[in-house]
Parts: sequence; structure tokens; C-alpha cells
Amino acid sequence: MQSDPVQSSAVQLGLVGLGRMGANMRDRLRAAGHRVIGFARTAEMADVHSLDELVRALEPPRAVWVMVPAGEPTKQTVRDLAELLEPGDVVVDGGNSQYTDDQEHAELLAGNGIGYVDCGVSGGVWGRDNGYGLMAGGATADIERLLPIFDALRPGGPREEGFAHAGGVGAGHYAKMVHNGVEYGLMQAYGEGFELLDSAEVVTDVAAVIKAWQRGTVVRSWLLDLLVRAMDADPGLDELRGYAEDSGEGRWAVQEAVEHAVPAPVISAALFARFSSRQQNSPAMRAVAALRQQFGGHDVQQPAPTVPAEPAAPLSGSGTE
Repeated sequence: MQSDPVQSSAVQLGLVGLGRMGANMRDRLRAAGHRVIGFARTAEMADVHSLDELVRALEPPRAVWVMVPAGEPTKQTVRDLAELLEPGDVVVDGGNSQYTDDQEHAELLAGNGIGYVDCGVSGGVWGRDNGYGLMAGGATADIERLLPIFDALRPGGPREEGFAHAGGVGAGHYAKMVHNGVEYGLMQAYGEGFELLDSAEVVTDVAAVIKAWQRGTVVRSWLLDLLVRAMDADPGLDELRGYAEDSGEGRWAVQEAVEHAVPAPVISAALFARFSSRQQNSPAMRAVAALRQQFGGHDVQQPAPTVPAEPAAPLSGSGTE
């Protein structure tokens, strides 16, 4: 169901990174009346062509939202912004950074009087129309200043059903890490259900069974709707390989579970199942791969072409079974 951006007083925002999610976020924010200036390495997507030009195009106090890959690309962008921005400005990391990086970023920026907010963003390629679930960490003053942006990005309806100020710096990415761990478990459960149905001779229409779960059942969800959508196009999910990458957050969630002695058997098993998908073409993992493609636009792999095997030479002295 389409959700219009929440209308609020217009503000300006610099947006670094215009990939699958960043470009859609720019569209949603602009639809809500905000002035968004985007920078990306892809020239045809960008409004400006350098971080320096981006900063100069914004009126102080500035807000710059970073949506680039986690790890070194994000770290370098924050380091660059620390040199370009001024006291009173604020940086938001909306990517999938590990929460332990956030304190380092916050301290670096604070040395120049620049605020920092980490924000976990969920919604994938559907967020432009449906809105994004947002989990933010940082100082209350920085969060309140950015509320018009958060309100435009989140789904319509009560703010607390699409946005949370999860705590101090690092809390937003920690919350998103746990969210993604739960997502791993849900996707794996649907995938295993698909494989079990697919393996049973008594069930002759697997797609119809899964579609029937969409209304009235206790397992209905948006992820289930996306699985049905994938199966409408490819009922047996035969047009892709059962190979699923992991973004890193599932690993971090399992590491945190160990660190805090929190039993997390479902999330752990779902992570390990993704590892196993890289050695075999599992029907369950074809379903997980299809779901990742549906909600996030993630790449999938096509099944390897079948090559007829050479007939094996009979063993000496062997007979026919």
C-alpha cells in the first residue's frame, strides 16, 4: 500500500550516496517539499560533483545524510566531512555501519563541533512509496532537529510506529543489527517451509498454499507477500540459484548474542544456512534469495547450466543393482 511522505516544514539536506536506497530517499524527501542536494560518484545521478560543492551548496547549520556502503567508504566520507563542515552542522550515517564505528565517528566530528546521528533504515527498494522504518541514535537535540526529515521518510501514521529514538550514539545501528537478525530468522523459516512443501508429493500446488497464507493465518506478513510475488513470476523459484549473501549484520548480531550470553539459536542457524547456501543449490535458500531480491533489490545468481555427465565406467566385477 502506498504511503505518502509525511508533510512538515521544509528543510534542506545534503545526501551522499544515491544508490538503490539513497536515490529513492531523495525522491521521497523532495515529494514532501524538502530541498535535497545529492552527491554520488555516478555523475548522472548527482546534483553536485564533490563533497566540497555539496557543503558549499547548503546553508548553515547544515545536515548531511550519508548512504554509502558500510566500512571504509563510510569512514572516509565521515573523515572528509569532518574537514569540510562547520560547528553546528550534523552528520547522519544511514547505512548499515557496525554500531561500534559510531562512537569513533561521533568523537571525530565532535572535535570540530559537529553533531552525529546513526540511523538504521529499513524498507529496501519499496521505501520510496511505503516509507522507511527508522531507528536513530544520538543526542536528543540532534534528533529533534532532524524530525522533519525522519517524518518525511517514515510511513504515514503514528510516528512511534515507524520511528524510534533508540538511545545515544550507536543505538540506531545496534537496533538495525538486531532487526536484520530477526529478518534472517523469518526469511529462513519461510524458506524452509517452501522447501518442505516442495519436497512433499502430496502437495501439488506449493505456490497456491503459500499464497493462501496471506490472509487469516498467524504467519502472514510483508515478507510472505514478497515471497508470493516472487513465486507469481517463478512458481518453483527455478530461475535463480539458492545462494544468499549476508550483509554483515547477521554476523554482528550473533557475535553480540555470544557477548551478552543471549540464546539466539534461530538467528544463528539462519546465518549458518546462508553460509551453507554457497556450497549447494538449496530450495530453501532459493526462497531466501528471492526475498532478498524482492525487498532490497539485491543481486541473485542464475542456476548453473546442467551439463550431461559422462557415463561412469563400471567397476571391475560389479553387477547391476
